[in-house]
Amino acid sequence: MPRSFASLFSRKKSQTLAFKDYYTNWFNTLQKTLLPLIHKSLSSSSSQTLLYSHVDLLLHHFLSYYDALDSAATQGNLPELLYPSWRNSLEVPFLFLGDLHPYLFTNLVRSFLGEESEEEEEEEDDDDSLDNRPWQVLMAWRNVSKNLMSQIEQIECGLRLMVPALIGRIKKVQSGFVGRIAEDRVAFERQSDEELKGVIGEAMKEEMDDMVSVFVDANRLRKSVIAEIVGALSVYQAALFLEGLAQFLVGLRDREVLGELNRSKIPIS
Repeated sequence: MPRSFASLFSRKKSQTLAFKDYYTNWFNTLQKTLLPLIHKSLSSSSSQTLLYSHVDLLLHHFLSYYDALDSAATQGNLPELLYPSWRNSLEVPFLFLGDLHPYLFTNLVRSFLGEESEEEEEEEDDDDSLDNRPWQVLMAWRNVSKNLMSQIEQIECGLRLMVPALIGRIKKVQSGFVGRIAEDRVAFERQSDEELKGVIGEAMKEEMDDMVSVFVDANRLRKSVIAEIVGALSVYQAALFLEGLAQFLVGLRDREVLGELNRSKIPIS
């Protein structure tokens, strides 16, 4: 009978509970403390010094999350981090290697840049809460400098190089693993179950080592893109960008939207 490989790939359940709890706490702080704080700063005539402080708090919160994600990236945790069980059906389509696709950050900036031309065509805004914001906030994305546009384009150019490179590394790791197993397929027939487990286990260990490296590099890319974007913006633009990113994450966990999505699911043929 052909030998069953199922038992060879059995693994103990990943110990990712600590990071899952960390993310829950991190998200709650974002939603209940930092997002209301930055929103309040943008909606009042607060001093620039106070706004700078709140921008730094929110930026540090995002960057510290990716530091924590890097620290959690081990061979045992990686499968769960790549396919996190704590992500819902709204969040999953936006994930790349376990977390938000870095293109999302530049697309968010572009959405703000696009608002300038839209506002010129339609001066009236239906959202009174935005109308009540200080003049500096309302005008933050008007008359954007060529230097800022150039910096955003440079960041986008870097992403167009780095994202395909990461995908290429994933494919190389996977093909290397399959190739190694295929080369040894004849020898497998003469090995005991324990020997076979050892050979495949060693191949899987090497693959996981490489995948951890790719995962960490993807996180560093996300972290650097956020930092570079904020570094290129004025304090008002940075506050609006970080507020928008926080609102996006919170919106993906909106229970009403999730419920509507689950009720209207259409099978994909």
